[in-house]
Amino acid sequence: MSASLLRKGLELLETETTAGHQPGLSSPQQRPRTAPKRRKAARGPGRNKTTAKGKVTKSAIEEYRKHQAVDHLKKNLQYMTKGRFTVDKTITQQVLNQNRGRKSRDRPPKKPKKKSEGTVFTEEDFQKFEREYFGRAGAV
Repeated sequence: MSASLLRKGLELLETETTAGHQPGLSSPQQRPRTAPKRRKAARGPGRNKTTAKGKVTKSAIEEYRKHQAVDHLKKNLQYMTKGRFTVDKTITQQVLNQNRGRKSRDRPPKKPKKKSEGTVFTEEDFQKFEREYFGRAGAV
């Protein structure tokens, strides 16, 4: 039997014994004992109620350093040159070329070229429009 079933059974027995007195169980020492109720641990003044259990405060500097970009060029070159299997010089040269010079993130954004502010219409187009709209040219 599990402990919880046993406790429930004892509680039922206890309620029956208090309702109707059983012969032979006159003294309190002879009555079946129930499990003592456990009290919650008293919270002392040193315990902080605002923090979550197991939560560790993090340093802002450590978080900043953790998210910084890391340059692995030296380690990679050392691995490629000093290992048992040496890589072709062409491949190492490609790696060096990739890490040398300006990168796309370092380039300033391109400014759009300004177009000349010339008109699409010619003087003849304006005269033709004037004749069609007003009926005669130059009369005001």
